[in-house]
Amino acid sequence: MQVTFTHHQSAHCENGVASNLLKNSGLNISEPMVFGIGSGLLFVYLPFIKVNHAPAISYRTLPGQIFNKVASRLNLKIKRQKFSSVSNATQALDENLKNNIPTGLQVGVYNLTYFPDEYRFHFNAHNLVVYGKTETDYLISDPVMETVTTLTHNELEKVRFAKGAFAPRGQMYYPIQVSSQVDFKSAIIKGIKDTCRTMLAPMPIVGVRGIRLVSRRIRKWPSKHGVRKANHYLAQMVRMQEEIGTGGGGFRFIYAAFLQEASVILGNEELKNLSKEMTQIGDSWRDFAVEASRIYKNRSAKEDAYNAIADELLSIANREEIFFKKLKKAIS
Repeated sequence: MQVTFTHHQSAHCENGVASNLLKNSGLNISEPMVFGIGSGLLFVYLPFIKVNHAPAISYRTLPGQIFNKVASRLNLKIKRQKFSSVSNATQALDENLKNNIPTGLQVGVYNLTYFPDEYRFHFNAHNLVVYGKTETDYLISDPVMETVTTLTHNELEKVRFAKGAFAPRGQMYYPIQVSSQVDFKSAIIKGIKDTCRTMLAPMPIVGVRGIRLVSRRIRKWPSKHGVRKANHYLAQMVRMQEEIGTGGGGFRFIYAAFLQEASVILGNEELKNLSKEMTQIGDSWRDFAVEASRIYKNRSAKEDAYNAIADELLSIANREEIFFKKLKKAIS
């Protein structure tokens, strides 16, 4: 079984799956447009949840939220299913393939055999598309990969039912109603307003306040936890920023591309200027990651290195607060 499907590589898995599935259904929408309309940009610090024995930090909304919001704001319909039974999950996927429906899956990363070893760890919010099946393999379009690939039947079963935080429980999803005529203008404005609201939220763990909180915590990590554990926390933060999907810096670049597209659709020149500003902020996130990696690899020549990168992070938070206030004003 093989359905009609065109693979397009993307920077981030959920955006890429959503864009590829919608293109396949006749709606030409780019990855940045999916990310912006779906209000994917976020910062949240969750010290009470541990990922790889370190506090959870996310630079994006919860898995599934991007595509759900895109569907709502563009008046599309998507179907999502989770399963308690492996056999039911397999049967539902195979039925879709028989009916020529390429299907998005949420999966665990650890057992994705086509990933390099250094990228395989316990993270259950990866997304890919299954577009066919042979006697031994499923045909996989993973949007972060350059070309299509495969997983054996057992391998796919294992990643669909990975255990731990955000366990996917066989989750599959796909569009069931897509119009080629949609109101992009209204959806863009809703998406931007939502992102501004969350990034400027008066909650200590979310948005720019969350970034400031992490800046304060970083200063205390070495004395509170010891250098070895502090380095591990920092390494995990950088990994979430730079290796999982696209992380902090990369998401800022995608958002900048979205604002550039949006400026044309809305005829709003200010969004083009803000796009350039967001690119510069993305560069600063990348600089932060480079400096942080020097610390946990014991290559930093800076004295008081943890305070120095905490200062960098605080500067990013201040710039993002100014940015999102300007963005909110630009579309009001």
